[in-house]
Amino acid sequence: MKTDPKLDLVLERVVDLALELVWKAWTTPQHLLQWFTPAPWKTVECQLDLRPGGLFRTVMRSPEGQNYPHSGCYLEVVPNRKLVWTAALEAGYRPAKIDPHLGFPFTATLLLEPQGKGTKYTAIVMHADHADMEKHESMGFRDGWGKALEQLVEHMKGVRT
Repeated sequence: MKTDPKLDLVLERVVDLALELVWKAWTTPQHLLQWFTPAPWKTVECQLDLRPGGLFRTVMRSPEGQNYPHSGCYLEVVPNRKLVWTAALEAGYRPAKIDPHLGFPFTATLLLEPQGKGTKYTAIVMHADHADMEKHESMGFRDGWGKALEQLVEHMKGVRT
């Protein structure tokens, strides 16, 4: 997948976890609740309708107890290989209303590839313009998504395929 460094943020790692477990972490609400938001934040609600046009919704809670709901729409689902979703659309491909003070439209692609006994994990987040990309980066994209991935691995090491 071709990326644009002026518009896209990329996190790529090889993790010591079977591909099927990484997929399960992203596609099973009870697992996603355990790792999705970098601590000390928490994910307190999760709804997944894992199909193109289906809902991807989470509620993140700050350490101060404030809730931040986020929702989007799956665009592509390829089991154990690829998830694509966007915050620009709601479920059923309805255009999303995004409060510019709380968020911005983006499209995320998660690519998974077997790498020995582990998984090559690539997360790509595409933005409409450079300002949104910079805003996302300044919010801590690399640290936040990286820490969430570490939490995913830690949580899923205790789960069987």
